[in-house]
Amino acid sequence: MDQNRKKETLRAIKFTLFSASAGVIELASFALLNETLHLPYHVSYITALVLSVLWNFTLNRKFTFQSANNVPKAMLLVALFYCVFTPLTGWLEHFYTMTLGWNEYVATILNMALNFVTEYLYDRFVVFRGSIDTNDVARKKAEKEEERK
Repeated sequence: MDQNRKKETLRAIKFTLFSASAGVIELASFALLNETLHLPYHVSYITALVLSVLWNFTLNRKFTFQSANNVPKAMLLVALFYCVFTPLTGWLEHFYTMTLGWNEYVATILNMALNFVTEYLYDRFVVFRGSIDTNDVARKKAEKEEERK
């Protein structure tokens, strides 16, 4: 496997693991808000989504994409993604649960899977395009690789 393919495979694995941890945060916070505090479904969903997005963005920016680009600009691009994604999935959640009668957790997990795929592509090719492997973590790794040669 060539070096670039290996790097992209590792990037996809990191994104998957960080997204899984964000999924745990989303499900746990959704359960807490929905089951314990009995907040309205959409309030629980949006709050849980925001918490998981902040977690996922922070970890993926630093460790997956190793980007040194402007944080406010990157966060604005992510916010724009969610300005489209959230109403769409909110509609899908409503359709799944109210029209089809699906369980709220099944609907949430389905939307999380949709989010996983679309957010990776959006982050990789829009948010962090041109700034991948530019932060201090990437520079230190490159320096160590050069020393080994």
